[in-house]
Amino acid sequence: MSDGKLKYVYFIGIGGIGMSAIARWYKFRGYSVSGYDRTPSDLTASLEKEGIGVHYEDDCSRIPADVQATLVIYTPAIPADLGELRYVREHGYRLVKRSLALGEITRGQSCLAVSGTHGKTTTSTLVAHILTESGEGCSAFLGGISKNYGTNLLMSANPVVVAEADEFDRSFLQLHPSIAVITAMDADHLDIYGDLAHVQEAFRQFAAQVSETIIMKYGLPIGQDQVSARILTYHFENPAADFHASNLRLQPDGHYIFDLVYPGGTLSDIRVGALGWVNVENSVAAAAVCLCHGCDGQKVRHAIGTFAGVRRRLDEHVNRPGLNYIDDYAHHPEELTTAISSLRGIFPGRRITGVFQPHLYTRTRDLAEGFAQALSALDEVILLDIYPAREEPIPGVTSEIIYKGIQGPSKKLIKKSELMDELAGRELDVLATFGAGDIDRFIGPITEMLNAR
Repeated sequence: MSDGKLKYVYFIGIGGIGMSAIARWYKFRGYSVSGYDRTPSDLTASLEKEGIGVHYEDDCSRIPADVQATLVIYTPAIPADLGELRYVREHGYRLVKRSLALGEITRGQSCLAVSGTHGKTTTSTLVAHILTESGEGCSAFLGGISKNYGTNLLMSANPVVVAEADEFDRSFLQLHPSIAVITAMDADHLDIYGDLAHVQEAFRQFAAQVSETIIMKYGLPIGQDQVSARILTYHFENPAADFHASNLRLQPDGHYIFDLVYPGGTLSDIRVGALGWVNVENSVAAAAVCLCHGCDGQKVRHAIGTFAGVRRRLDEHVNRPGLNYIDDYAHHPEELTTAISSLRGIFPGRRITGVFQPHLYTRTRDLAEGFAQALSALDEVILLDIYPAREEPIPGVTSEIIYKGIQGPSKKLIKKSELMDELAGRELDVLATFGAGDIDRFIGPITEMLNAR
């Protein structure tokens, strides 16, 4: 992927979180990097600041003309009829999916991968932080922006790479990790997999590619007879799991302290730097990877305490007496349930108002009942229209099908353009915004408005 002739690397969909990390890697390695994305964002702005050319029109003239010296990397989230994608196919460019590029980059290094239908971004970022903070160092391709480092790419001379292993489009089957985590195997991306059985089959295939150790959430349906790597289990607090938390203590500032019980003994009094019980579980999984990798237990303990989390994962923007604002990327019913339950733990007895923007028509169609059930755990629900991303509308699939199933005490369905006025007119206690679409564009304006109250 980095042969002597290669000079230019061009990205179609460069603003995606996984794509931008690979773009940064090639830029760091000295290649001329540029690309297309549909809309400007904070991510594309930071790429441009780093000297990577980004444009926002489907314009074939921006693709490097030297076919032999150019590698084109694309994301399957891009529509197949995009002019630039058609152009590179017709003109003989070397064209690879993001997952293949990541697979080739990680080959020949010790790969520590984190997979699962949720929890993988925070867990992989924490693994990378522990390795970096402990002094060993690693390269890391992350599915979110680390708040410790302000980036989704870490680079190191140490031949250890931490990768988020994404099940979308079966991307993770390009990776062959030495150690891998599997956090969850829930029904998601059913536009690709069709049903839960096929999702689980893909995870079993991924597990069969792991060479040393699989660290699996306790209770997932993968048996030792199906893989060659040894299987160890982890759980938030179930003592039957090989790695689990015990002696859990919630501090007044919303952070937890726990003892980690593992096959080598107990690591006492680990303070979790990121908020919520979900980050206790993520810490247990990340510690398991690092301990199996050979990290010193006390260095693991220290690093978990200095972990600042990931942007858009229980990300706190306003914290003052009687008013808190948290933003989270949750876009699957299980993620929503976990995030809301974590907020209940952090803010016991408080009134929680949640704003949710559904992501994708197919996901809304397939999981509407689960979304309604998850949102019913809020005191007040504000539901927005579906964010389509790569999809065309599906007749009869709107946010209404989630809305009518919500059983909570207060619910309202509004357009995105009405959100700021809606919030301005409300008495708020704890506010949370959820979703993987463009709801993050509201974080700044909401924060500003609440701080002015």
